[in-house]
Amino acid sequence: MVQGTGSNVGKSLLVAGLCRVFARKGLKVRPFKPQNMSNNAAVTADGGEIGRAQALQARAAGVAPSVHMNPVLLKPQSEIGSQVVVQGRVVGTAKAREYQAWKPRLMEAVLDSFGRLSNEADLVLVEGAGSASEVNLRAGDIANMGFARAANVPVVLVGDIDRGGVIASLVGTKAVLDETDAAMIRGFIVNRFRGDPALFDSGMQFVAERTGWPALGLVPHFADAARLPAEDGLGLRREGQKGSVVIAVPVTPWISNFDDLDPLREEPGVEVVLVEPGEPLPARAALVLLPGSKTTIDDLLFIRRQGWDIDLKAHVRRGGRVLGLCGGYQMLGTRIDDPSGIEGEAGRSIEGLGLLDIATVLTAKKRLEAVTGTTVPDGTSLSGYEMHIGETSGPDALRQPFARLTSGQADGAVSADGRVMGTYVHGLFADDRQRARWLRLLGAETSDLAYETLVDDILDRFADHLEAHLDCERLLAISAR
Repeated sequence: MVQGTGSNVGKSLLVAGLCRVFARKGLKVRPFKPQNMSNNAAVTADGGEIGRAQALQARAAGVAPSVHMNPVLLKPQSEIGSQVVVQGRVVGTAKAREYQAWKPRLMEAVLDSFGRLSNEADLVLVEGAGSASEVNLRAGDIANMGFARAANVPVVLVGDIDRGGVIASLVGTKAVLDETDAAMIRGFIVNRFRGDPALFDSGMQFVAERTGWPALGLVPHFADAARLPAEDGLGLRREGQKGSVVIAVPVTPWISNFDDLDPLREEPGVEVVLVEPGEPLPARAALVLLPGSKTTIDDLLFIRRQGWDIDLKAHVRRGGRVLGLCGGYQMLGTRIDDPSGIEGEAGRSIEGLGLLDIATVLTAKKRLEAVTGTTVPDGTSLSGYEMHIGETSGPDALRQPFARLTSGQADGAVSADGRVMGTYVHGLFADDRQRARWLRLLGAETSDLAYETLVDDILDRFADHLEAHLDCERLLAISAR
């Protein structure tokens, strides 16, 4: 189990890289994260949803993602409450304090899923959550030491030197853990080092002496890791490149599945501009893209408070294009109704942006499915996935849907002038054919980028990087206990 001294120390990517390392050695590898918190989720082959990081880790291991790889997924809906997904299915919502009472029965699901993966694998690589030293959350813990102890899984602790204080964070973790928890840790890794590694030899030795844990490696910064699909807001804000065609993306509080943007960021002719609160939508944008949302009504209210609704209408009057994905598609309509309180108080309704003649009713049933089809009217193939609640209908959806799915269903809607479009399909731009179609629509030069091949190439190079700087044989020996 890979635990961290804090959030964002690189646990997710280290597990992905190690999945590729050991899968290339011929082992049957499975990733696992007992509890994750993310609004960037992925649809699994068995029809559920898990954190995006576990889907990437499954890909690195060469297997299809499964709900058992992330049995508890928390999807924040407010500052203090989250939707709770257990083994791929929504089971309810809970505020932070209420969630603590859920943990004993959630541990049963966690251990069940871990057992299933263990039975089919030579090696299960487990990712912890947040910090191993959060002793205030230790009672009932299912994400870090609570799981490690219950499943008797040895732990490797990761610290991030790039953020500073790595010696204190590693030694401090040993200081605050109780003796039995600390005994689960069999070694430590220092991640994201920049400069001459020899300058940190004494630092590694100091940590080993103070903790009694062996040093398993000093991992230099690997810049291309930032190009892999991320699951939290830090990945959303990674720096992109400049380009002749600008795609503007308003950043709302409950933005979700923002890895939809990643393939566009790789295109040499495209500049993805994240529009932060308080900033206007840039007049130079060729496309305004409204991403998915975990809480669509609240994000729509936020858009109005920023004045982005006015900017959007001005953008359309100037001849610009608009694309709404999932929750963004729902916002483009005339109305969103929430009679059952799916996103909060029952009976809420809100006027939409009015750029598409459609309306949405939020419903309890969630659609989770990989999809293929063709866009209308040009017949360009598409592939992706749907992950949404709500039923959307209206004249624009009937007159010209965005796509016809292989299942026979129509998806999305297009305005009468063809400049405003909406779809429920995520992963649209990871499909090279669809991305090329959009580049042509926007007047950008098409490239020879094969996005999925790029992701696998980065995973392979990252695995090479880890093999060069980690004691992988010792890690494997530790896992065998």
